[in-house]
Amino acid sequence: MSAEPIRIRVQLLRPGARMPSRASVGASGFDLHACLEDGPIAVGPDPVRVPTGIAIEAPAGCDVQVRPRSGLAAEGVMVTFGTVDADYRGELLVTMYTTGTRGPHQVRDGDRIAQLVVGRLAAVEWQAVGELSSSERGGSGHGSTGR
Repeated sequence: MSAEPIRIRVQLLRPGARMPSRASVGASGFDLHACLEDGPIAVGPDPVRVPTGIAIEAPAGCDVQVRPRSGLAAEGVMVTFGTVDADYRGELLVTMYTTGTRGPHQVRDGDRIAQLVVGRLAAVEWQAVGELSSSERGGSGHGSTGR
């Protein structure tokens, strides 16, 4: 773990908005909460954007990702994976939907709906080459290494 913490500024946009927080000491993600002024939102198979009531200011070189919560995913309530760019200053909205034959899921104010995972971006240089080195897998596609 890096000795210098990443400092992310958070703006609470409405009453009831909550700071992202870890559910346990060992959690890698910070829970995001729904911040709903007009009552619950029904989430079904069509994507719905759920407001969090917060905006963030992440420093350059920081990778902030919105990820699903495993507990909701196990119930068929999904969140689209997303990246929050360092220059984005708008409200964080979480895109949610249900899968399978599950009925609508009610999201209520304050519910934990997703998590933020924060990392540092790698310094990357892309290099065009005529060919790549060989590997055991080679060009085999999705699922070629087994289930």
